[in-house]
Amino acid sequence: MKQTLGKTEKLKSKIVISTLFEEGRSIKSFPFKLVYLRLTNNATQHQVAFSVPKRSFRLAVDRNRLKRLMREAYRKNKTILAEEEHRYALMFIYLGRKKFSLPELDKSIQKILTKFREQEQTE
Repeated sequence: MKQTLGKTEKLKSKIVISTLFEEGRSIKSFPFKLVYLRLTNNATQHQVAFSVPKRSFRLAVDRNRLKRLMREAYRKNKTILAEEEHRYALMFIYLGRKKFSLPELDKSIQKILTKFREQEQTE
């Protein structure tokens, strides 16, 4: 698995996103909430999206920076999900009220992805 986050890995479908919030399950691990849904189509990769609420960060500059850092942290740690046999739509929602640095977000993404993998293996 390459260490990139390509166009095919980005979750863009409005239909899938709405289904994700209606039927998906979630895991919380501060400062993230991960909402996920197993993809039924024959997707070759996990599809992922990132969200930072406007309520927490008024300035678009801050929201965009956090999303950029979240994407980078996910890109570096997505190998944790490599051995999953199913493909998922994933939405990372930032819950924190303060801005974290890349190493802190990196640890948090690792933690929540590991938690997700363990939960899916038990089911």
